[in-house]
Amino acid sequence: MQQETTIVNITENAAEKVKALMAQEGEEDLALRIGVRPGGCSGFQYSIYFDDEIAEDDEVIETKGVKIAVDAMSVPYIMGSEFDYVDGLMGAGFAVNNPNVQGGCGCGSSFTC
Repeated sequence: MQQETTIVNITENAAEKVKALMAQEGEEDLALRIGVRPGGCSGFQYSIYFDDEIAEDDEVIETKGVKIAVDAMSVPYIMGSEFDYVDGLMGAGFAVNNPNVQGGCGCGSSFTC
């Protein structure tokens, strides 16, 4: 029996934070769009924002009360990733734990696959 790999998983912490931010936006029908764009010093950087438009070729995942949209081009780059929210001494923010990353830059804002 083959286990299907999920494009992206979201942790409980991240799901709660996303829902809180959506409530602040005051819009119910938003998706969390997670994508990869060319840029940064290592080649790629994440693009994460709320979106109210879903394209025909988007992959849409609904989990833990959050709708996540991933554009078709980004799917191979983030397949199997975990979307998390961390709140630590060095600050708080969203983090993507991506098994496809082969290297990154010193500043941590971009990566290579």
